Amino acid sequence: MSDKMSFQADVSKMLDIVVNSLYSEKQIFLRELISNASDACDKLKYLALTHPDIAKASGEMKILITPDEKNKTLKIADNGIGMNREDLVNHLGTIAKSGTADFVRNVKDNGSAVDLIGQFGVGFYSAFMVADKVEILTRKAGEDKAWFWVSDGAEGFEIREAEKETNGTEIKLFLKKDEKQYTDSIYLRQIIRTYSDHINYPIVLCLGNAGEEVVNSASALWARNKAEITSEQYKEFYHHISKNFDEPWLTLHFKAEGSIEYTGLLYIPGTAPYDLFQPDRRQSLKLYVNRVFISDKVEELLPSYLRFVKGVVDSSDLPLNISREMLQQSPLIAKIRQGMVSRILKELKKRAKDYDDYLKFWNAFGIAFKEGIYEDFSNREEIAGLSLFASTQDTEKLTSLDDYIKRVRPEQKVIYYITGDDVRTLQNNPQLEAFKEKGLEVLLLTDPIDEFWTQVLTSYKTFAVKHISQADIDLSFERREKKADEGSLKKLTDLMTEMFHKEVGKVVTTEKLTRSPASLTVENGQMSIHLERLMRNHQQQTAFASTRILEINPYHPLIIKLAEATGDEQLKPKVEEVARLILDQAKIAEGETISDPSFYSEAISNYILKGF
Repeated sequence: MSDKMSFQADVSKMLDIVVNSLYSEKQIFLRELISNASDACDKLKYLALTHPDIAKASGEMKILITPDEKNKTLKIADNGIGMNREDLVNHLGTIAKSGTADFVRNVKDNGSAVDLIGQFGVGFYSAFMVADKVEILTRKAGEDKAWFWVSDGAEGFEIREAEKETNGTEIKLFLKKDEKQYTDSIYLRQIIRTYSDHINYPIVLCLGNAGEEVVNSASALWARNKAEITSEQYKEFYHHISKNFDEPWLTLHFKAEGSIEYTGLLYIPGTAPYDLFQPDRRQSLKLYVNRVFISDKVEELLPSYLRFVKGVVDSSDLPLNISREMLQQSPLIAKIRQGMVSRILKELKKRAKDYDDYLKFWNAFGIAFKEGIYEDFSNREEIAGLSLFASTQDTEKLTSLDDYIKRVRPEQKVIYYITGDDVRTLQNNPQLEAFKEKGLEVLLLTDPIDEFWTQVLTSYKTFAVKHISQADIDLSFERREKKADEGSLKKLTDLMTEMFHKEVGKVVTTEKLTRSPASLTVENGQMSIHLERLMRNHQQQTAFASTRILEINPYHPLIIKLAEATGDEQLKPKVEEVARLILDQAKIAEGETISDPSFYSEAISNYILKGF
């Protein structure tokens, strides 16, 4: 008896895109199915470490490709871990966990599905690009029951019990009438050697009366001599390991020798993955011991800020039967991690010499990479030196801390920064006016992580790192403009302090403003307004809310007029109205929400009307 089941809604949408939107590179379906077969063999090989009897009956692990020109079918079979009924339903019917909804959304946004197939864990479904129907016969290692799955890739699938003597999976594609080239052994051989030569198991082309032929090299790419590996082979292994179709930005292949020996083949992708900032994102490194796959869930292999790095690590010093708990506590894993971080940072330092090239990496992964300044104490300064920032020096080009230092005056011993939501808003922040007047460069930091790493990196090389509100230098300069009368100013600041006591702690005059009538800041050492807003937006408690300070510019004509009018009872309503507008303007410049938008809108409209 068979069960008929419907695809999950997102799977149906995704299948429609895969089948109807890919007009080129259809041959990648074979790469995806071979890659899945290889993963199944890896999993059985690992299971055999603790359950040797389960894998004994399988014999040598291999992947069989059987074309049938007469019946227009193509079969891909492996003797790996296999699947049971639950696996078939979960993996081939409801794959929301693999990011199907994100896949659909990204294809709509980017218009390209071929670059996203593997990245979103939907590689199996690429089979429907060339097949009208797909059948699967599978039996999970260690279980007696076998299962049969069939679908035309439309509404759903059918599943029932079946007979199969050994564990593993056979996928049979019933090719569309215009896809018969996938039964041509010469064409298949070319595809396999192009996309799957690196696979660590023999890929055997079954040619009927002509016998069998192993098509690939069947050796671990990372274990081979670098001089023997072509750039194309490196690229295809990246495609296999990452499930991406982009070009890797960096390929790093090395053998570490000394107190611990291991081989690494690491890649930094050319584009950021869709889930780079999702809380449940896991690392993309596979751990092998003597070429035996151990796990792809070893979080300790690389720190979180390098979570975008993909690849393989293979060590002969780790025990084959190492457990998940042992991996977490292993000093050998800690040494491997330390060595790989060092190599990655060293390689990034080399690539950073080419600004345009390095900018590609930074635009894709810079926000994640900067987390290392906060998280990685031992490499904090090196990571900071590899980071790029917007600056008042040139808002069109990012700068490094070292380049910032080269431009400062001899007497300056501080790297100044300001934080906010975006560069354009920060450029016009009133707090910057005196810095611009004195020719002091300020970094414009707009990423949420900037609020945190600046709390721990208090110095870089011999320079202090300070928010401009903490500047302990004289920011005053020679002024020729008229200044408000001191007595009148005192009355104005007292009035505004009383008016706004629920919103600001105090109102003071400042010498730091040139164009703006007022600005909003906080007490020295308190949480910045931007950080407080970030925490509030993420529903974090702000029990220690910062005390706002409203600074007014005594040289601004508006403040002078307002000070002169303070104390005149007849003008009091107008003075209070203008004072409220000044506070609202200061809030807007700082990215804050104003307390009464309708009042602000109406008052501004009235003043504009009077101006006309």
